[in-house]
Amino acid sequence: MANVLTKPRPIRLKGRSFLALSLAPELPFEDWLVGLDDLADRSAGFFLRRPVILDVNGLDINKAELRDLIDRLGQRNVRIMGVEGARNSLLGPDMPPAMSEGRPAADFEPPTEAEDGQAAPAAEPLPAVTQAPVQSSGSLVVTEPVRSGQSVFFPEGDVTIVGSVASGAEVVAGGSIHVYGTLRGRALAGANGNSAARIFCRKLEAELMAVDGFYLTAEDMEPDLRGRSVQAWLDSHALKTAILG
Repeated sequence: MANVLTKPRPIRLKGRSFLALSLAPELPFEDWLVGLDDLADRSAGFFLRRPVILDVNGLDINKAELRDLIDRLGQRNVRIMGVEGARNSLLGPDMPPAMSEGRPAADFEPPTEAEDGQAAPAAEPLPAVTQAPVQSSGSLVVTEPVRSGQSVFFPEGDVTIVGSVASGAEVVAGGSIHVYGTLRGRALAGANGNSAARIFCRKLEAELMAVDGFYLTAEDMEPDLRGRSVQAWLDSHALKTAILG
C-alpha cells in the first residue's frame, strides 16, 4: 500500500500578555521571608496559581543565594516564572529565565518548509489577540458580582464593580477600584505602579487591600472600619484608610 503524504498543519505561535505579581525581596532574606510568611498566613491562597516575577534589581547576591531563594519560595508554593534585574552570571539553565518590562507581542507563524524547492505560500494573517473590553475612558465596569475564586484583572485603568466582591475573589486594577457593594475579597489598586490610585467600597469586609504594592490585611484594619463605607489611599509608603461620608 502506498503511503499517503499529507501536508502538516503549520505550528502557530501566539503572542500573549499576562499580568503577574512582582516580588522585590530585601536583604537579609531570612527577615524578608518571615514577612512573606506572615502575609501568606493572613491571606491564605494569595500566591496560589498566580504567576510571580522575582525582582532582584540592586541586590548584592550571588548565584547560589538566588537559587536558594527561588527554592525556598517554591517550598511556599510561590512559583517564579521569571527573574528581573539579574545579571546573566546569576542565572542558569535550571532557573527561571531573565525577564524585562513586558511589551505587546503580535501573533506570528514560523515559515513552513517549501515543497519541491518552491517557496512556501504566505500564511493567512492571524486574528489579533483578544483582550478584556476597554472603554474609551480607560475603565472597566463589571455589572455582576465577583464570586469566590474569580479574578478581575484590568491593568489599563480603573475598575468599577456594581455588585459585591466575595470572599476568595479578587480585583486587580492599574488605577483605582470602586466597589458599590460589599468588598469581602482582595482589592489591589495601582498594580502598574500608580501610587495615586485609591480603593472605595460601600461596605468593608475585605481580606486584603493594596495600593501600588503596599497592603493591609483584615487583621491590620481598624475594627471600626468593618461594615462601613471606606476609602484607602497611599501616603508616604503607608496605606491609609478612612470612613466615607
